[in-house]
Amino acid sequence: MIHIREDIQTIFKKDPAARSVLEILLCYPGFHAVLLHRIAHKFWTLKLYLIARIISHLSRFLTGIEIHPAAKLGRRVFIDHGMGVVIGETAVVGDDVLIYKGVLLGGSSIEKKKRHPTIGNNVVLGSNAIVLGCVKVGDNARIAAASVVTHDVPPNATAIGVPARLSLGYDPDETLKLEHSKLPDPVSEALKYVLEQNQKLSNKVDKLIKGGKG
Repeated sequence: MIHIREDIQTIFKKDPAARSVLEILLCYPGFHAVLLHRIAHKFWTLKLYLIARIISHLSRFLTGIEIHPAAKLGRRVFIDHGMGVVIGETAVVGDDVLIYKGVLLGGSSIEKKKRHPTIGNNVVLGSNAIVLGCVKVGDNARIAAASVVTHDVPPNATAIGVPARLSLGYDPDETLKLEHSKLPDPVSEALKYVLEQNQKLSNKVDKLIKGGKG
């Protein structure tokens, strides 16, 4: 019951379109998917695997969101416009994670081991983002829409592109503003840094030349 209250409060906090509790209870497939997953996961931990898979399959049919019953979801996870979201068997999702439609937390191996991502707390996964393999996405990180992540993402970083490149440093409070289109460009940032260093080097050379002439 505590989780349900938290989930509803989270939706009000992160989705400006939410108008009432009844609307959330009846019309939010992401809410339904998380709720049904918690039930399925409980059966999975009791080793009632078939029942867990049936509940998971029913949830997929009703919501368009596929979460393996063995996957671990933290508190206040919000799946917004969740059609096509897939979360694999050994995936771990932390608290306060925001997931948009089409996100894939997939495996990169057929071996029976940890093969899906671990997502930290307060992470934003943009629409159609793909995170593959046993990688870790640190707390407060953001994965831009349509990016493909196959390596670890450190805390407070933004991963963007195919393959994803990292941009470090942003205010975690920005995730609450839902202005996810205002993402940095790691390539342009790198070029800017190189140009700045080149200018500094040129200035030093000019000073040395002028000093030599004196």
